[in-house]
Amino acid sequence: MAETKKTTPSDSNRPSGTPAKIRIQYYRSAISTPVKHKLVVKGLGFTRLNQIVERVDNNSVRGMVKAIPHLVRILES
Repeated sequence: MAETKKTTPSDSNRPSGTPAKIRIQYYRSAISTPVKHKLVVKGLGFTRLNQIVERVDNNSVRGMVKAIPHLVRILES
């Protein structure tokens, strides 16, 4: 059977061969959160509040964002 490729809305706007990116903003402090949440914030590469990082849009990054939706925002590109 033929394999189907999932497409995201940004697939048509980027050149072929470049991976999809996701922009994430760290907007709430992780001070009073569990240690696991703090490790996820660090793992995403955040070092300060209101910082915006750009990561490859894959399942592992999406899972990390899903674990801390109360601390981060996904920004539209």
